[in-house]
Amino acid sequence: MKIVTAAEMREIDRLTTEQYGVPSLTLMENAGTAVAEFAQKHFDFNSVCVVCGKGNNGGDGFVAARKLKEAGKKVTVVILAGSAKDLRGDAARMFKKLGITPLWVANEKDLSGAKVRRVLGAELIVDAILGTGFKPPLRGLAAKAVETINAQKGWVLAVDLPSGVDADREDPLEERELLVHADAVISFTAPKPALVFANLTVGPIAIAPIGSPAKLIAERSHLHEGVLAGRDFQMFSVPRNPDAHKGDFGHVLVVGGSTGKSGAAAMAGLAALRAGAGLVTVACPKSVQPIVAASAPELMTVPLEETSEGTISLLALASREQWLAGKTVVVVGPGISRNAETAEFARDLVGVCSESLVVDADGLNAFQGQAEELHPDGETPPFVLRVLTPHPGEMSRLTGIPNGQIQSNRVAVALKTAQETRACVVLKGHRTLIASPDGHVWINTTGNPGMAKGGSGDVLSGIVAGLLAQWQGGMVFWNPNWDDNTELASPQAGSMMRLVSKQDPQAKELRAVAQEYRKTQDPKVSRKLQDMMESKRLQSLTLLNCLAVCYAVHLHGLAGDLARDLRGESAMIATDMIDCLGDAVALCENESHSKFAYLQR
Repeated sequence: MKIVTAAEMREIDRLTTEQYGVPSLTLMENAGTAVAEFAQKHFDFNSVCVVCGKGNNGGDGFVAARKLKEAGKKVTVVILAGSAKDLRGDAARMFKKLGITPLWVANEKDLSGAKVRRVLGAELIVDAILGTGFKPPLRGLAAKAVETINAQKGWVLAVDLPSGVDADREDPLEERELLVHADAVISFTAPKPALVFANLTVGPIAIAPIGSPAKLIAERSHLHEGVLAGRDFQMFSVPRNPDAHKGDFGHVLVVGGSTGKSGAAAMAGLAALRAGAGLVTVACPKSVQPIVAASAPELMTVPLEETSEGTISLLALASREQWLAGKTVVVVGPGISRNAETAEFARDLVGVCSESLVVDADGLNAFQGQAEELHPDGETPPFVLRVLTPHPGEMSRLTGIPNGQIQSNRVAVALKTAQETRACVVLKGHRTLIASPDGHVWINTTGNPGMAKGGSGDVLSGIVAGLLAQWQGGMVFWNPNWDDNTELASPQAGSMMRLVSKQDPQAKELRAVAQEYRKTQDPKVSRKLQDMMESKRLQSLTLLNCLAVCYAVHLHGLAGDLARDLRGESAMIATDMIDCLGDAVALCENESHSKFAYLQR
């Protein structure tokens, strides 16, 4: 999902009405209905107090109050205004449909009244005071209302944003800031920066569509940042053909392991299998091979020449054509150690590898101060992708940028590294970033502190490789021979164009020509479309590859969240995440049919 600023959100709302004919009252009705549905999904309550401001956020609250009353809840409404004459725009019109006698609060003193205090004791409070248009600081009645809400014992659901928050904020909240302490947030249309970066709540945060077209959001968002949600990955949930075989889903090669670190390579291999790869081979030092082979019967193994320290030797490169043959994706790094000879092996392998490549852990450390060597020595096919998965410390060693500077400029550093290495960069951490060489950035919001355990990164590299292997192995999008004979009206071509359109604001012209061709079947239009498709082909392949990486990162964090729920943050371990991958995939598929897109669960 594209992230939009407050100004862009206002423009999207305006154009939804003016260009697409969706009345603003319909948008408000849909928003308030979503609030009521979300409240009932996430909270067990009978009594609810909806606290409303004078503007559109209050209007959303009026609709939510009406819908909750229709659902049989005991609903009270507090309005921060002197009378209905103070209400503005659509909120005034929605108030007429409320059907509930509200309590009017015109000043701070009124908040102390017995009736107001009593209704604020409801099991759930809905904060519909201030929304996306607010700019801090809070003052007067609104500030006092926020303080009063925070003093209550009931659950608090914030509408759009917790009152007191600047929608465009991109840094975490500070402890003493005045804002509603929400237990959950339901917002609309598209994520705002604060929902992604500000750590607004430990509870669920979701986005509900209310009527604005996805292509309008893409066209109006000028941020190069998107946020990942399970529903975005529906194109990866393709049913397997009944006559499918293991060769259809790619062959992952994990090059890793060393004495004392055999588990890293084994976990990467297991994660690749669990992510759906058809075949997985682990190439490891010959003394480690029996340990890896014994860890899972599904893993194939290849013994490599080793150093005296039990790490991979340079001599292993002599047989590389044998163990690289037939592989779809190669993972380099899990558990290889920082032995100098092994680091040289890793650099040489990365230089000559023509397959898609995931470089992780000590595979990245091998390039300390030598990031330019991450480029392949020769030409690679257009559908081949290189993925780097550093944590901040590894990124610091790779780029020479101090760790603190990386953490304070995560988006800029990830983008710069992706563009300089022509690789997809996964900068791990709280709100893991995925940066493409073409300038896109996606923010992942799944995951939790319990994943700060040895092996988590190895599991991630395996999931990335497993998804890339099966995605590249069987999808029409990866065919480098897209030519004049490709059926442009086919479902596969249509899916590709729809996906690119959602991610690329400049794809409007491509959509228009495609629509013209479908209507006319004109050969001249077909030729024009073919030319445009060719110019977009390389961009699309890179984008789709990077979206597969995004899906892997999202699944990794979601599996971590499920493992936390099963074992607890302290007790969960990396292999728990592998065990939870299937449930994470199912949860993503279920979310694709849900009204809500979750930024946080």
